[in-house]
Amino acid sequence: MSSECQSSSEAGWDGKICVIGAGAWGSALAQVAALGDNDVILIGRDKKVVSEINANHTNQRYLGAQELSKRISASTDMGVLGGAGLVLLAVPAQQTRIVVKAIPKGLRNKVAVIVTAKGFEKDTLALQSEIVLAHWPDATPFVLSGPSFAADVVAGRPTAVTLAGKDRQEVGHAVSRLASERFRPYASFDPLGVQLAGGLKNVYALACGAVEGAGLGLSARSALIARAHAEMGRLIVKLGGEPGTAGGLAGLGDLTLSCTSFQSRNYRFGLELGRGRSVEYLLGIGLGLAEGVATAPVAKAMAEQNNVEAPLIDAVNRLLEGEQRISDIVETLMRRPLKQEG
Repeated sequence: MSSECQSSSEAGWDGKICVIGAGAWGSALAQVAALGDNDVILIGRDKKVVSEINANHTNQRYLGAQELSKRISASTDMGVLGGAGLVLLAVPAQQTRIVVKAIPKGLRNKVAVIVTAKGFEKDTLALQSEIVLAHWPDATPFVLSGPSFAADVVAGRPTAVTLAGKDRQEVGHAVSRLASERFRPYASFDPLGVQLAGGLKNVYALACGAVEGAGLGLSARSALIARAHAEMGRLIVKLGGEPGTAGGLAGLGDLTLSCTSFQSRNYRFGLELGRGRSVEYLLGIGLGLAEGVATAPVAKAMAEQNNVEAPLIDAVNRLLEGEQRISDIVETLMRRPLKQEG
């Protein structure tokens, strides 16, 4: 191991902050860390984006004219991870394994790694923290999730999120590194439940967008959100998470935001599905990344493997596969047996 990597291990929480992923969310998280009185290195692949951040303190491609803190520098070199005391991983859920494996082994030292993608790996059903540990066993994983859009976060609008880990003291350190007057991370000790909530809300956002796109009304959408919250809670508990997580920021908070806002990529994707567009068509025109499309079949497999009744997840998968229109799916759900709410 190089002396640079050894200094990283010794530095611990006092080391520099590195954010992997120079898209909208990664840039927003870099801004958060910088506003928390930290020097931040933002690692990206696009040389033009990196050059612009360093020269102009903007990321026009993803964030328009929004000015970034001068405490943020950007690089295409993974080697800058040497000496990091905290790493934030801000890449799409289906790219996490590729990115982590690409980090030179000598740089995968003992360091805190906060995963921020909301989704499950399609081929393995793995959670984001599981992927990190599979290839970076010395890392200490944490999970950041909750109701937050990059545009709000980078502009300094008030945002509250969940930051989860297993060790209370370590979670406290992570919270203190990112907290500011405009960005408030609430500590959680249920990283499993927080990750499940973050992935599942994208699936339900597809359904809510489809309801809107089909013109089925706000009452139907509100009912769907309520039943999604109940279904999410059943899955979280059955898979080993804490019951209260579904009602927190990472659960109900993020579910409500993603299921009601046009800023949500999953909601917009669902909106077009509800208007009769196919998944293939929407992917072909480059509508934008909707994590719920890849997450839905994984969520269905999880529910089936754990014998959890999940009619809404089943419905979203039928919609994505083109088997039924959202209007027909809602009619089917309305004909389910009457029973006590819960």
